[in-house]
Amino acid sequence: MTALTVETWADDLPSEGRVFAAVFPHADDLTIFASGTALKLLHEGYTGYLIKTTNDDKDSYDLSAAETIQRNDTEVREVAAALGLAGLFVFDYQNHYLGTGELVELRHRLITLFRHLRVDTVISYDPWGHYEENPDHLITAQAVEAACWMAARHRDLPELESMGIHPVSIREKYYVARGPQLSNLAVDVTPAAERKRSAVALHRTPLDNMWRTHRDLHPDDSIGFEEFVATRVIDDDGREYGVAHAELFHRIVS
Repeated sequence: MTALTVETWADDLPSEGRVFAAVFPHADDLTIFASGTALKLLHEGYTGYLIKTTNDDKDSYDLSAAETIQRNDTEVREVAAALGLAGLFVFDYQNHYLGTGELVELRHRLITLFRHLRVDTVISYDPWGHYEENPDHLITAQAVEAACWMAARHRDLPELESMGIHPVSIREKYYVARGPQLSNLAVDVTPAAERKRSAVALHRTPLDNMWRTHRDLHPDDSIGFEEFVATRVIDDDGREYGVAHAELFHRIVS
């Protein structure tokens, strides 16, 4: 069995000058699953970026595709600013239609950005997560894992070096999963709990979609919107790990 480490916040800046890239397919993925950890890394000296791979055109309850894209784009930019991220990159692949046809192109775009930003650490979905039903999560995770390895290889995309974009070694990966996972790290996000909740609340469009869809699927459940978000969306109870709030990962350090 893999030993699980509980990591708390440092008071100094042990990671000053380091860079992380959070790579997720949808506007609310980072915020719900890993924004407490992102805030911890920023607190400890990291510069952070968010790379979003889809256009989120399916993530509303009854809006048009165009309005859904516009609202989610506005909200994710509000979230990036609220978290204190240095930049947001949106690839705009069609929501729920990422597939193997886009995998190589997506991987190459990530390699280019990882090198350009000089990324040290990535946060993303676990490419080995079990029972993941969303194809966007799976394809994004697979592209991230391959891009992390290939970004350090001089013979992969060698033309980038002529542009001054040189290989970079990504030594640390925080992988999160919605289902069963071989987890080895629980990050104490208690100091960031209120900021995380405030950031999650900015995702008004997908949260409304989650709640109303839940009510359609479970008509006997009269749960209100606020309670639904607090208990069904934000699942960071850390009491099992001796803290109030925690985010769980499979962290890989090479």
